[in-house]
Amino acid sequence: MEKKIPLRQCLGCREMKPKKELIRVVRSPEGEISLDFKGKASGRGAYVCPNGACLKKAVKAKALERALSVSIPPEIYDKLQEQMEGGRDG
Repeated sequence: MEKKIPLRQCLGCREMKPKKELIRVVRSPEGEISLDFKGKASGRGAYVCPNGACLKKAVKAKALERALSVSIPPEIYDKLQEQMEGGRDG
């Protein structure tokens, strides 16, 4: 029997994709917002494609704020954009 591949929806393009192809944005129990490249960080997560266009769409639609149930200041979005372009953790 084939192993089921977990799918998640990108908040930018709204497409269902395998979880491993997406980047998880996490709101930690302390309220910090960060990117989780490994998908193991504790906290509430939302997913976006690993490109800036999807992140921009998610920001414009306030999709991340709704998904994470928190208001996100612009500097956090800038930091997320930098992390995504750098492809590194925290």
